[in-house]
Amino acid sequence: MRQLLQTFLLGIAVLTYSNACWAESPAEQRQNIKNMSLEVLQDLYKYDSASKANINKAYGYAVFSNVGINLLFLSTANGSGVAHANGSGKDTYMDMFSAGLGLGLGVKDFRGVFVFYTQEAFDNFVQSGWDFSGQADATAKSGKKGDSANTAMNVAPAVDFYQLTENGLALQATLQGTKYYKNDDLN
Repeated sequence: MRQLLQTFLLGIAVLTYSNACWAESPAEQRQNIKNMSLEVLQDLYKYDSASKANINKAYGYAVFSNVGINLLFLSTANGSGVAHANGSGKDTYMDMFSAGLGLGLGVKDFRGVFVFYTQEAFDNFVQSGWDFSGQADATAKSGKKGDSANTAMNVAPAVDFYQLTENGLALQATLQGTKYYKNDDLN
């Protein structure tokens, strides 16, 4: 077990060092996040045609993508995203991080879209960040498959959430243990 832990920590150190060596400029990072956001939104519109109207009529939205790793008893995930205010067109670049304990092994792709129907909800998310450490799974508004039913999950007052997986939209979203916050280097 000790050797496995040492190997894991060495792997984390190598990944951290390699990421630092290949770091992109802030302008490149912002452009990559914008490109990711556009791709995620296009995928969402393909899976749920009503989502486009919901996003367009909302005060704003935020799109995130990350990769999570589960290795035995430790799971971590980090990623980035952008919060967009529809009226002003202003983008705020953000990060997300989660960590937890639990048995598992593998890598999980996460892509999610928050839809904020009020300025208060949007501003609270952008200015204060969110921490879902005490919140469990959200519930879907509609469990219908194969049609254009609204598959958004209500996660807070005036806030819906869409989670995309490799197979399409998820009918359940796990936000527990995830923190969302501004990226000071990109804003």
